Amino acid sequence: MLAKANRITRGADYKATVRRGARFTGANTVTYVRTGPDPDVVRFGFIVGKTVGFANRRNLVRRRLKAAAYELLPEMPPGMDVVIRALPASAHAEWATLHEEISRAISRITSRGNVRS
Repeated sequence: MLAKANRITRGADYKATVRRGARFTGANTVTYVRTGPDPDVVRFGFIVGKTVGFANRRNLVRRRLKAAAYELLPEMPPGMDVVIRALPASAHAEWATLHEEISRAISRITSRGNVRS
């Protein structure tokens, strides 16, 4: 489970990351990354809409995304805000598929230096 310090909790932070962050679109998710307000902490946020499925399916997808984020946390450079939006295809994706897609998205965005503030 992600610690409170590693979670985006304010709507304004979600909005800023989605609007101003670098974007990577995969088959199951869209990942947005931007420089966060705290230079020492990596924060994650998750958007899983009703298009993904009923509540139990959305919660399953959210838990899988959180588990993938928790595993990627030590590898991330500090000071990043990451918002992961689940697409409807994520409802039937395995955990390993989601983990690999998020890992690839973050590594591509951070390696290119496309992270915006």
